[in-house]
Amino acid sequence: MNSIRIMLQKNAHQLRQFHKCIPRNQEALAVAVAEKLTIPVPEGTEKPMNPKIDKLAQEITALNLLEVAELSDLLKKRLNLPDAPAMPVGSQFMMAPKVEEEEVAPKVVKSSFTVKLTKFDEKQKVPLIKEIKNLIPGTNLVQAKKFVESLPQVVKADISKEESEQLKEILAKVGGEVIID
Repeated sequence: MNSIRIMLQKNAHQLRQFHKCIPRNQEALAVAVAEKLTIPVPEGTEKPMNPKIDKLAQEITALNLLEVAELSDLLKKRLNLPDAPAMPVGSQFMMAPKVEEEEVAPKVVKSSFTVKLTKFDEKQKVPLIKEIKNLIPGTNLVQAKKFVESLPQVVKADISKEESEQLKEILAKVGGEVIID
């Protein structure tokens, strides 16, 4: 009988201690939640920029056109985005006068070309990778290998007719099939 009474006294003491710490823990929890909440920025003032996003924006603006094109292609592949049309499809003002413009407008001579690698010979994969590494500045062997394995890819864009023909010959010698647009 004494043992039961002692056990109940100890349990009652522990129960009282438990009830005393609940309000303390609730206060600590409320303070922690209040610290994590951020106050919204008032309208008319600029929102503070996330340093991670700011750093990304600075790195992207430092890229050249070829790197931007590669980044765009990579994001399209990873995010499964379709290619955007160059002209809006539903523009009515472009549809009616189009026939007349074609008859009146003289043919425009194309001055810039794009060299696109479409296929390659599996037996000559290594020489093609080395040649791509040499043709695209700032590319290492791993990047050149990934470039060749993810065909079709644009090797160079906005180049002259002579340079595009030279690239086509060089890539054809190492087993690549090229289209000039």
